Amino acid sequence: MPTVFDPDGVYPYQSYCETSERPVIKSYNFIRLENSFISVLIYPDLGGKVYSIIHKISGKEVLYVPNVIRPIRILPRFSFVAGGIEMSFPISHTPSQSETVLYDICRIEERIYVTVGETELRYGMQWTIEYSLGERDNFLTQRTVFKNPTNQPHPWMSWSNAAIPAYEDTKFHFPKGPVLAHEDTIFSIDWEKDGPRKNSDIKKMSGYFWLQPHCNAFGCYTPSTGTGLYHVADLDKVKGIKLWSYGTDRDKEWSYLSSLNKQPFLEIQAGPIVDQSIKNELGIGETLWRTEFWIPSDQPLNIEEIDLPKVALRQLEEIPFYSYARGGDVDVWFQLLKAYENNNVKELQEPPSPEEVCWPPSGMCNLEIAFRWAIKHHSKSNYWKLYFGVWLLGRGKTNEAVSVLSTSDLDISKAILGRVFFYQDKLHDAVISYRGMKDETFILHPQIMVERDKALAALGSETLQERLSWLDKLNALEDEIIIERRIALLIDMEKYEAAIDILKATKFQKIHQRYTRKKLWKKLCEKFNMDNEPYPENLGEDDLAQFGAYREFDER
Repeated sequence: MPTVFDPDGVYPYQSYCETSERPVIKSYNFIRLENSFISVLIYPDLGGKVYSIIHKISGKEVLYVPNVIRPIRILPRFSFVAGGIEMSFPISHTPSQSETVLYDICRIEERIYVTVGETELRYGMQWTIEYSLGERDNFLTQRTVFKNPTNQPHPWMSWSNAAIPAYEDTKFHFPKGPVLAHEDTIFSIDWEKDGPRKNSDIKKMSGYFWLQPHCNAFGCYTPSTGTGLYHVADLDKVKGIKLWSYGTDRDKEWSYLSSLNKQPFLEIQAGPIVDQSIKNELGIGETLWRTEFWIPSDQPLNIEEIDLPKVALRQLEEIPFYSYARGGDVDVWFQLLKAYENNNVKELQEPPSPEEVCWPPSGMCNLEIAFRWAIKHHSKSNYWKLYFGVWLLGRGKTNEAVSVLSTSDLDISKAILGRVFFYQDKLHDAVISYRGMKDETFILHPQIMVERDKALAALGSETLQERLSWLDKLNALEDEIIIERRIALLIDMEKYEAAIDILKATKFQKIHQRYTRKKLWKKLCEKFNMDNEPYPENLGEDDLAQFGAYREFDER
């Protein structure tokens, strides 16, 4: 199903349900950018991230480089690749972070420029990161530009996120000033008086946001390895400063998820917005940009003495913007537009099957009239209605989408309507829509079973037997979300002992910023009068307070 109205995804991208425990061999393209002082690897095949920075004088790597692409279970797609330096836009952890983006390389006098970017699928906004290195630079220059070429404003956030190896003696060199701390609660501290000085001072996963930093540089240095990384930027352009650590107690295991060995990491981040609970709005035709500098070092640096580098960069207008980066995401929709413009049904390709997971980008704002034309003239109108309805949902036109999808006889159209009605609190309509599906092969897909069970559960005890009969059809399947629904059903059937046995016995994958299993545990604790019972570690959910503009839709 497409990720419209999905709290665990962002339309039109796929989201992922688990990370494999066994790796496979895969090739990635990279660009090496280097001079006599530093060597940088940039991966267009991983969203354009910086994968490595080597301080050449000491020969040491300063970034966290896990040597494996092992996604962490975190929003927006539950496929976040840790390590290196990631730039996010238009939401935290760019949806295309593990996808291939476009790039260019050019030389102007004594400076090499590498640009990476794309037009993103959600809103149709464009982003470009320009990495550059001068012949005598001992730092990497990063210039980030994004613009909104569409016909309406859109929300956005953007952070540059550098991962570095975390050791107990890793020292934090951050500005003085008031800081917002994000742990299992949200609170404020004075960094100079109460902030941790090194990683061993942090026991559990913690994030820190600087509200009024006294200087524009920050970084970390590890004496035991002789490596450090520092960041500096103009505070007028880059107001946001963040430190993230998994700590040194039991939460440290979360930082192992991205590697083949148990090497923890922490993150130092910067962005134009003060914290990650906030999104700004990019106006029609508006362009924004910022410049940042990453300084590798084999010595600790005094952040008050780090000057903003003065570099002669090319004109902003010379930085390229890119179209859509992956043809498989957009080709069929451009072909639809072309066939419509030529008014030639013979040019119209067959619509993709839902199994291809090729949803029309909501960022392509001019598809409506082409969809209506295809529905009228093509033999597979039910499929064009499906894609038109889903596109309307992605554009926020829910009522129009319901009208279109209601005329499509496809099972998947009915399933999507069921999800929409559920989030509109039209529970009987949702269940009727699910009951209208016919193909058992489709009906028994775990994603559909979960969606329907949520709707049936919301109706109350009258649906208990119906839920049981469906979930029993998958009683040999160890899908984690199906297990969650079995536990929820047992609770609703007042079979609390059986529910708590399954919840305690299941080894769930760790997953950030999702709290379904803890809600189930809390329900069971209320039944057994165990209000102070700690959450079992096997639930795989973190203890962070819910904070951050990460989700488009709330969990239900």
